[in-house]
Amino acid sequence: VYSGRLRLHGEQHQKTLLAASNYAATLLHLKRFEEGRTLLRKTIPVAEKVLGESNDTTLRMKSNYAVALYRDAGAALDDLREAVTMLEETEPTARRVFGGAHPTTTEIEQCLRESRAAIRAREGTPPGNARP
Repeated sequence: VYSGRLRLHGEQHQKTLLAASNYAATLLHLKRFEEGRTLLRKTIPVAEKVLGESNDTTLRMKSNYAVALYRDAGAALDDLREAVTMLEETEPTARRVFGGAHPTTTEIEQCLRESRAAIRAREGTPPGNARP
């Protein structure tokens, strides 16, 4: 679907960006993290420009990029930190735009907890001694 939308509409069309977001989510579900990261690195800046930084698709792309970083078993500590930073920057926007109960906001919060836990596990920090 994504490649068809890309040919039909170009990379800066809303439908192409939604298809890219869905394709990336599918890649992550299949644990094809590197492919997902590559796609999202390319499409997130376009989504920010075309859809805006507060758009649901843009926010989900950023969240999925973080997932592609912290759920990859081969992730370096810097990758885990990048995931946390991206989620920390994305969560307030989601909360402001959608509210705390919105599925996008709660998903980002869950990913933030998981990514912080991944860092703690890697560093060997007990959960009670780390940031929430």
